[in-house]
Amino acid sequence: MKLGYHLGYWSSGPPAGAGEAVLAAEELGFDSVWTAEGYGSDAFTPLAWWGAATNRIKLGTNIVQMAARTPTAVGMTAQTLDHLSGGRFVLGLGVSGPQVVEGWYGQPYPRPLARTREYVEIVRRVVAREEPVTFDGEFFRLPLPGGTGLGKPLKSTLHPVRREIPIYLAAEGPKNVALSAEIGDGWLPLFFSPKADEFYRAALDEGFARPGARRKPADFEVAASVPVIVHDDVEAAANLIKPSLALYIGGMGAKQVNFHHDVFARLGYAEVADRVQDLYLAGRKAEAAAAIPTGLVEDTSLIGPPAKIRAELSRWEETVVTTLLLRGDAPTLRRLAEVLA
Repeated sequence: MKLGYHLGYWSSGPPAGAGEAVLAAEELGFDSVWTAEGYGSDAFTPLAWWGAATNRIKLGTNIVQMAARTPTAVGMTAQTLDHLSGGRFVLGLGVSGPQVVEGWYGQPYPRPLARTREYVEIVRRVVAREEPVTFDGEFFRLPLPGGTGLGKPLKSTLHPVRREIPIYLAAEGPKNVALSAEIGDGWLPLFFSPKADEFYRAALDEGFARPGARRKPADFEVAASVPVIVHDDVEAAANLIKPSLALYIGGMGAKQVNFHHDVFARLGYAEVADRVQDLYLAGRKAEAAAAIPTGLVEDTSLIGPPAKIRAELSRWEETVVTTLLLRGDAPTLRRLAEVLA
């Protein structure tokens, strides 16, 4: 199993020591480094800035929100980063949720899977640069019909380093996971648990079995963000993670549409997820975090003394996950690499 480093998205400003941590990840032999975006910092700029100091490590977005940019704009940026990195770029895409898509970007959210299918196809045509890009889809049309009538099919002026740049899709629900296996080169799960491996394996297999599927399980990547905290006190380690879980379960999305809540409900924590959501949306964030049992944290994280983490790692190695994405500063990464080696 490979290791990756996930910078995530910024809160009020750039994370301290991020550049040093990226260099440490490359020095330690990590396979990849990833950035993210919400509705603040973007994913591409930090990746280019900090990735410029690296030579080997793959540079990926986990994730770029599709509503933020047209597919041709993402294709242009992907080509550019692939040139600057010498062919090391990985494009991670995701739909986000209706609150962000419609509230922040002012774009329609309905039918996200069908929209994703068209989006990915256009990005691939831009990168391949085989002919002028035209597309007559339900959501995207190139050239735009109407308007001035002067729009014309265009081909990127930039010659590609690779005619195919790997595209990974972020997904949590079974239909979206299956889509990632059908049209993607990898899957970016959040809150993965070995207990749910059979469920996700079935969803992926459905996508692999579809006509025209790009990959098979043997050459498909699954890069999962997994909190890892080395600590002699398991409860203390869990308490460091619970506030973040409360945010995602309770506050990342509307009450009626929260995909993170649904992940934990499927994992057997439906009542807990409902309770956390009610408390969080009522402004009782500390109580929401306290309502999360340590067992839930252990199901989706690796926490505790080194011996416990090493023993539990075998469960992850038997799943569909191919890369563990870790977080932390440079000293933390060095410690985690030592424990997980």
